[in-house]
Amino acid sequence: MKNILFFFRSEEGLTVVEYVVAAALLVAALVAFFSFQEEALSKKLQSSVDSVS
Repeated sequence: MKNILFFFRSEEGLTVVEYVVAAALLVAALVAFFSFQEEALSKKLQSSVDSVS
């Protein structure tokens, strides 16, 4: 129990939470970007594959 309380009171615990939140926001932004650009990226990739073969 002491370890849990120490974790929540220490400054390091707060920075870990901040990094986790920042990473989650970055992942959400990337997912949103690629979801909106899916069709355009798919067309470009297909045209590249077609030109190679």
